[in-house]
Amino acid sequence: MTITRIVGHFPLRRTLLVGALALAPFGAACAWQQSGAQPVIRPVPPSVRFQQDAQQQQVRDELQKSQLQQQLRQSVSDNAKLPAAKDARAQRQLDQAEQAQRDRERAREQDLLDRARDASELPRVLPQPLPASGRSGG
Repeated sequence: MTITRIVGHFPLRRTLLVGALALAPFGAACAWQQSGAQPVIRPVPPSVRFQQDAQQQQVRDELQKSQLQQQLRQSVSDNAKLPAAKDARAQRQLDQAEQAQRDRERAREQDLLDRARDASELPRVLPQPLPASGRSGG
C-alpha cells in the first residue's frame, strides 16, 4: 500500500519539477532585465502638465457634448417615429437614418480619441547638454 501511494504521487512531482525547470530560464531572464539600468524618470514641467491637462479636459468636454447631442437626436427621432409607427417602410428608413447617424458619431468620437492619443504619444524633444568648450580657462 505504501509503494502504491509513493508511485501515485511521483508523476505529479515529476510534472511540477519539469514545469519549474521549464520556467526557470524565463524567471532568470526577468530578474536579469529588472536588475539592469533603471529608466530615468524626468519630472514633467508645469507648463507641459498644464497643456496636457487642458487637452484632456477638451477631449472630455467634446465627448460629453457628443453624448448630449446623441441624446437629443434620439429624442427627436423617437418623436418622429410616432406618426410613422404603422408604416413599416417609413420605420425602416428612420432606423437606417439613425444607424447611419450613430456610425458617423462613433467614427467622429473615435477620431477624437485617436488624435488625442497620438498627440500624447508624440516624442518630447529634450535639449541636449552642450559639448564642453575646447577653450577652458585660458
